[in-house]
Amino acid sequence: MNRVYKLAAIFACLLISTIAFAQYSTDTTKIVTTTTTTDDIMRSNGKIYVVMAVCITILVALILYLIRIDRKITKLEHLSK
Repeated sequence: MNRVYKLAAIFACLLISTIAFAQYSTDTTKIVTTTTTTDDIMRSNGKIYVVMAVCITILVALILYLIRIDRKITKLEHLSK
């Protein structure tokens, strides 16, 4: 059970660092391009936040599911002894 919490904490730290790294701007030349990419369109419409919310919801659900299964398995192991 303790391992699951450690893995969840490590995953949360990795997710936070990834989000922080994604906010770092690498464009130092300030060249204006005429082409728009999909992420620019989604960012301008505010839909990127919906995509991120769905991804985070799915990841949290998977982590909670794994914790629940771990508790059930631990309970069964204690009953079988």
